[in-house]
Amino acid sequence: MTAQLNARGDVAVVVPAAGAGLRLGPGAPKALRLLEGEPLLVHAIRRIAAAPSVRMIVVAAPPAEVDAVHTLLAAIAPVTVVAGGAERQESVAAALAVVPSDVGIVLVHDAARCLAPVSLVERVAAAVRDGADAVIPVLPVVDTIKEVSPEGAVLGTVDRSVLRAVQTPQGFRASTLRAAHAAAADSHTDDAGAVEKLGRPVVCVPGSDLALKITRPIDLALATHLLTLPDPDAPA
Repeated sequence: MTAQLNARGDVAVVVPAAGAGLRLGPGAPKALRLLEGEPLLVHAIRRIAAAPSVRMIVVAAPPAEVDAVHTLLAAIAPVTVVAGGAERQESVAAALAVVPSDVGIVLVHDAARCLAPVSLVERVAAAVRDGADAVIPVLPVVDTIKEVSPEGAVLGTVDRSVLRAVQTPQGFRASTLRAAHAAAADSHTDDAGAVEKLGRPVVCVPGSDLALKITRPIDLALATHLLTLPDPDAPA
């Protein structure tokens, strides 16, 4: 059954999905790798489409896979698919270019964080709606972090209490994200980092353990287990 997006929503979600995902090993582009028989991208879009604030979803797919990705997602939700670039930044820019000017909030979400729950999408969007220029979901860092030299010698222990692991979706006032991309002089892998370079504040909201990034084969195994757990956003 195809999900119906909210025509009155104020959020567009941009999903850069053109990366190769080499750390997962050889095979299909990362977003099209299978998790329990379905591509990561399908899992991601299904959750995004269930978010009440979302009016539009734009996927930047591998150029050779645009038609295939459109066909794949047509049964999930009405999604716009564009050709992505060689770098993530180029893919986000290509997707952002088709977001209408009357959509005030843009979320950028990695397909590799395909289990990010609806509640996280709404939490990030709400923080932008409440006045933030840029919002990132974060989790506390639980491991001890060492600073080391190029030769591997320990230089010191970093205070982890001031560190956070950053997730997606990251949320932005649409005008702020467009300005950050227009001003970007070098490549960036984190859109919030581009906003920081503009001198605009970036606000943190609590992340989700479900929004893990699938990068290595062991992450696929963990995500497979997480799929067996109750949906935290399901009605009681």
